[in-house]
Formats: sequence, C-alpha cells, structure tokens
Amino acid sequence: MQLHVSPSLRHVTVLPGKGVREFIKVRVGPRWASYRMLFYSLLFFTFLVRFIFVLSTVDTIDGDHSKCSTIEVIYRILDEPVSEDEVQGKSDIPQTLQDFMAEIKESSTSDSKSFALKLRQMVILLEQRTRKAKIQEYLYRHVASSSIPKQLHCLTLKLANEHSNNAAARLQLPAPELVPALVDNSYFHFVLASDNVLAASVVAASLVKNALRPQNFVLHIITDEKTYAPMQAWFSLHPLAPAVIEVKALNQFDWLSKGKIPVLEAMEKDQRVRSKFRGGSSAIVANNTEKPQVIAAKLQALSPKYNSLMNHIRIHLPELFPSLNKVVFLDDDIVIQTDLSPLWDIDMNGKVNGAVETCRGEDSFVMSKRFKSYLNFSHPLIANHFDPNECAWAYGMNIFDLEAWRKSNITLTYYHWLEQNLKSDLSLWQLGTLPPGLISFHGQVRVIDPFWHMLGLGYQDNTTLSDAEMAGVIHFNGRAKPWLDIAFPQLRPLWAKYIDFSDKFIKGCHIRAS
Repeated sequence: MQLHVSPSLRHVTVLPGKGVREFIKVRVGPRWASYRMLFYSLLFFTFLVRFIFVLSTVDTIDGDHSKCSTIEVIYRILDEPVSEDEVQGKSDIPQTLQDFMAEIKESSTSDSKSFALKLRQMVILLEQRTRKAKIQEYLYRHVASSSIPKQLHCLTLKLANEHSNNAAARLQLPAPELVPALVDNSYFHFVLASDNVLAASVVAASLVKNALRPQNFVLHIITDEKTYAPMQAWFSLHPLAPAVIEVKALNQFDWLSKGKIPVLEAMEKDQRVRSKFRGGSSAIVANNTEKPQVIAAKLQALSPKYNSLMNHIRIHLPELFPSLNKVVFLDDDIVIQTDLSPLWDIDMNGKVNGAVETCRGEDSFVMSKRFKSYLNFSHPLIANHFDPNECAWAYGMNIFDLEAWRKSNITLTYYHWLEQNLKSDLSLWQLGTLPPGLISFHGQVRVIDPFWHMLGLGYQDNTTLSDAEMAGVIHFNGRAKPWLDIAFPQLRPLWAKYIDFSDKFIKGCHIRAS
C-alpha cells in the first residue's frame, strides 16, 4: 500500500501496491474541509482499506473457525478498555502495516486472538502518536499567535522614544479647532479599540484612503495607558487629513474614573476562574488524559487577548460616547476596501446592532456558525433560553445605534450572563466576547449584507485573493494575523498594501511586506 501526497496537499493518491494501477485519487476541494483534516482522514482510510484486506485473510489464519466467530473474537479484543501503559516498553509492536503483514505471514501459530492483540497494540500506538502530534501542533499555534513579534515590539519602543524626544510626536489629536467634530452627529463616527500600533495604522489608513468624503469621517482610537504614547506619536507624525483622528487612552475617559466599572470587575473575576489554566502551556500539554481539543481550548484560554480590556470595552460604547447617536465599531484585524459612509443609510429598524450573519453563504466552512457553535447547549441554562440553530453573527465591523442601545438592557444582560458563566466554572461558554454578545444582543440584531464583512482570513486559506478583493471589509479573525509570520502569504498583501515600508520607523524595525 502506497500513499502519495502532493506538496500542496491538494492531491492525494492511494495505491494498493507496486505495479498496480491507480486505486483512488482525490482532489481536495477548496471550501468544505481543511487540507490537514482531509490528510488525516485519508491516512485513516488507507489503514481501513488495508484492515479490510487483512480481514479477508482471517479464514486462513483460523482454519476451522467460522468467519462469524473470528470477527467476534477480534471485536471483543479490540473493544476492551485501553490502559495507559498497554504499549509502553514493548519493542515488538509492528511500526508499519507492512511489518504487521510480514509478521502475520511468518508466524506459524497465528490465530484470530493473536492477530487481534497485535492489531490492537498497533492501533493504540498509532493513536498515541497522532494525539501527541496534534497537541504539539496546538502548542506551536498557541506560541506563534500569542507572542508579540520583535518587529512590533521594536516599533512601539521607537515611537515611545520619539514621543519623549520630539514635540511633533505629542500633538493634540485632534487639533483644537477640530475637537467639536468629536461630538457632532453630522459626521460619520468610527471607533477602534487597539493596543497594536501597526494594526491600528492599517485600519485607519484603509478607512480614510477608501472614503469618498474623508472630511466627514471621525475615527476614535481607544488604547490602553502603556500604548497611548506610541499610538499618539504614530498618528501625530502620520496624519490622515482631512479625516479627524482622536487618540485617547482608557484612563482618560471620565466615565472610567467614576466608581466601580463592571467591565473591570468582570475581568478580575474571569482572571481568577481562568487561573486554573495558569499552570502554563507545558503543564497543559503534559496532561495524558484529556482530548486534544480540550487541551487546545485551555491553551487558547491563555491567550492575552481574552483578558484584554480592548476586547471587552465595546459593551460600554454608550457610556464612552454619551453624545453620539450611532457609531461603527472596527476590530484591529480588519482591512477596509470600500467607502463605508453608506452604512449610515441603512435603516436599523429599531435594532441596536447591525451585523453580518455567519450561518449562510457560499463558504460553508466559514459561514456555518449558529448559536450551538459558541454556546454549550448541554447546560440547561442555555438550552432553556436559546435555540441552538439560531443564526450567529460576527463582531469585527458592526453598526451600533447608541440611542436605541441606551433604551435597552443589553449591557445589564451582558454582565448577568458573564456572572452566570463564571459561577458555572465557564461551562456556558469557554472563550471570547462573542458568546455573551450573542446573548445580550439577542433580538436586537439588524442583519446587513455580507459584502460589508468577509470573515475567516485568519484561520483558513480557502478564500481566494479575487474573492477577498470583492468584499467591502475583510477580517483576519483567527490566529493567523497578517502581522504574524504564520499569516497566509497569498492574503497578507491585502493588509500590507496600507503600510509604507519606506517609513523610517517601519524600515528601522525591519517590518517587511512578506
């Protein structure tokens, strides 16, 4: 049996033996499954085909026994519980199917029992190796996606130094004469919360450069205290006139200085609950009993973004911007490719959140998300309140009617369910702000055209460049962020085109297009 895989993983050919014509050839489809999963499935399929072939020879092994009794013996042995050390220290387990077949043929005393025992040991060994490989892959992904690239760290430090030494890097943003625009509802107001200067610069540049009337655009950039100086320095030295740019740290908002802030309390509680995962990635992957998917979820829980204030602050937009009636909230891993002013012409029909649904679309892999994809419907608290098949929607590019929001109980609902999830030891959902968002905005979503938000560019590379170029906004949601080395190379140019690689800060930190 031979298995040939093309370098791109797009073509897989299975041959039953030398000199035999092609048995099965598969061309991997671009949409419905990842190449990696199909590769593993075909490995299993190859093993299964060979196993069926072996079963067809069992009668010769058993002599007078019937085929039915032979299969019963094999099934009984294979169905016995697996112990952790069943194959440990054993050096006589066949490493390949060829070794297994050779051993069976050479043995003069083989019967169905010894056949099944040997096969069982081989399968257990294969499972252990597969599990180890999957966990190793999850660990590498976690490290690659959670680490801050040295180039981004360099950029932050250089800008902070410039902020200290250059008065031109400390300009008031916006200029005093433009401050009234910050609360003027005749402008188009956008909000971006980020502690990543490079990512924020791409969002801002793509927003303004694709605007038909940039003089009517106001971009409110919210950052944390430590990133404020580098962020202010960047936008002071790289103005995007005639658009109005505001850079403001969270500690500069009056609302956040008034008493206890629910989002901060929730984050502290969330941190305490997640502390059980804080044995570190080494302790997590050392667990020999949990499934790889559970280990992957625990590794993901270590990601800094899940305890970042930037990830939670959107639930307080009405309080942060009390004078504004409507805003468009933007994530920092998006790229805008069209003029966004038509979003203000969308009738919200009394709803609060304008968002793209993620349960239907041409891409059945990305656009297949329903409530059951994010919430645990085995828990009665979820099962009794929501429909598992209800269509989900996406964060990343959302229209928020702040007037309607202030008349609702969305924020209170959000914190109520956060508290319930913490009390249940994260059993209602595990990660992120989207699950409580699905709950708190339930019944308050105005579905908008998917043109305005194409998802999935950060966790699968099935999206073609031509398809991505047709979208109004593209979203690199997922681990493969465009500023990381693990970004998909064919999609990264859509993001990199908004960076001036001749800029002294970009060039000085060795930030390159690819």
